[in-house]
Amino acid sequence: MDCDVLVIGAGLAGLVAAAEAADRGRRVVVVDQEGKQSLGGQAFWSLGGLFFVDSAEQRRTGIRDSLDLARQDWLGSAGFDRAEDYWPQRWAEAYLDFAAGEKRSWLHQQGMRWFPVVGWAERGGGLAHGHGNSVPRFHLTWGTGPGVLAPFIRRAREAEEKRQLTFLFRHQVDELIVESGVVCGAYGTVLEADTAERGRETARSAVGAFQIRAGATIVTAGGIGGNHDLVRRNWPVARLGPPPGFMVAGVPKHVDGRMMGISERAGGRVINGDRMWHYTEGLKNWDPIWDNHGSRVLPGPSSFWCDADGNRFHAPAMPGFDTLGTLKEIRKRGHEHSWFILTKAIIKKEFALSGSEQNPDLTGKNIPLLLKRLGSNPPGPVQAFMDRGEDFIVRGTLEALVEGMNDLASENRLDVAHLRGQIEARDREIANAYSKDAQVTAIRGARNYLGDRLMRTAKPHRLLDPKAGPLIAVRLHILTRKTLGGLECDLSGRVMTKGGRPVPGLYAAGEVAGFGGGGMHGYNALEGTFLGGCIFSGRVAGRAV
Repeated sequence: MDCDVLVIGAGLAGLVAAAEAADRGRRVVVVDQEGKQSLGGQAFWSLGGLFFVDSAEQRRTGIRDSLDLARQDWLGSAGFDRAEDYWPQRWAEAYLDFAAGEKRSWLHQQGMRWFPVVGWAERGGGLAHGHGNSVPRFHLTWGTGPGVLAPFIRRAREAEEKRQLTFLFRHQVDELIVESGVVCGAYGTVLEADTAERGRETARSAVGAFQIRAGATIVTAGGIGGNHDLVRRNWPVARLGPPPGFMVAGVPKHVDGRMMGISERAGGRVINGDRMWHYTEGLKNWDPIWDNHGSRVLPGPSSFWCDADGNRFHAPAMPGFDTLGTLKEIRKRGHEHSWFILTKAIIKKEFALSGSEQNPDLTGKNIPLLLKRLGSNPPGPVQAFMDRGEDFIVRGTLEALVEGMNDLASENRLDVAHLRGQIEARDREIANAYSKDAQVTAIRGARNYLGDRLMRTAKPHRLLDPKAGPLIAVRLHILTRKTLGGLECDLSGRVMTKGGRPVPGLYAAGEVAGFGGGGMHGYNALEGTFLGGCIFSGRVAGRAV
């Protein structure tokens, strides 16, 4: 053997698995098709949200959470209903125990810290036993995605110094080595060196070949979100309507799903390929890093949300409540974009942008810069999108705003009288403490939580109140992001065959394994659970080998 453990993919799950295996005295080799500048993979770009249950941060802000409530939310969201959900459901149960147990203390011990105000993402908006988080659980890591990666990069580098771990970048795996039904390593192509900035497309010219033999191989190569053709082929038409012709890319092109097919050829089984997680609040990035780079708006609950024809969405298709429910509604109507209409008062308090690069205060742990969020203007990155992003329109009147919206879409689909009637009806519901409007009720409910009232939810006001202006329209695209299905694995991370037996020598973790078992989220995610799934499944596989 060239090593005890071969890890394919140097993202978060791969780093965790490699560090855990190296800590146990194993000789580890980590290969990745990208260069060393891309160490950490997609986690680097993330906002760094982590899902904890009954955490210290929750208790300090008066949030009463429990494992039972979290299990109710998770299972109500997952909707497990297939025979192949056997392992995913067991992974979900194990992950919930981890999130309510040692997850926070284990990460805290390694130096990770979190913003004191817990975010309330993916609120559901339906029934208590259905989809959504009943309480805030989105814990924002101090340092965002790079802050999540830091302890595991440190551990991997320490193992590297001890010659316990070796990184081989620009090594693209083409096939796994299988002998007598046992996976014994991998072979592939050595790609030419490329110092392109992290996230940008790199060259694929070959300069050599490699073969690495290993006692165990852990696949941690990510999902399919950068391969839009593959996303469309797997798109659940019956559940979400036809796939969009145009989507913005939430991940770089090299997130291509290659290792799923390679692992299948070695005997592994991919399950739940039709389960995926894409956002409806995507923006074309005015300063793109990768091709067709999209950024996601993390909205508070107050924006008026309508389809491409100007028809307001019904609950639970409200900002921040039900991602896939809203996606289904958009595609059912045959549209590829939708609109937010809001005010300066709303955008100042409620708009955040996902991604480490869009949050320099949190990423850089810069408290003076962070305090500027409490000022009278939108945060700097949001203001930059307002000034330079092609999807933003700012006008003084509704008539001028709708004219700009029609010009931007190069269509005359929006009628000002139709929009005015709906907005004025919504505004009348603000006049007193009572309302039949689900969104207005939800806004008031959000403000019952101290964190939302202070930082994430604007004081209820009429959208057409000139004092709250100017008016802002934001065109929202569908943005590709996460693969919820993947390689089926048992609770040790061993990849399973179609016959239900482990493939000897082959393990998987992270998004390529549906964040655990082949899809521990089921049909819906509760947010803050993707990075956590990479950490948990990487830890399981790294210890199991």
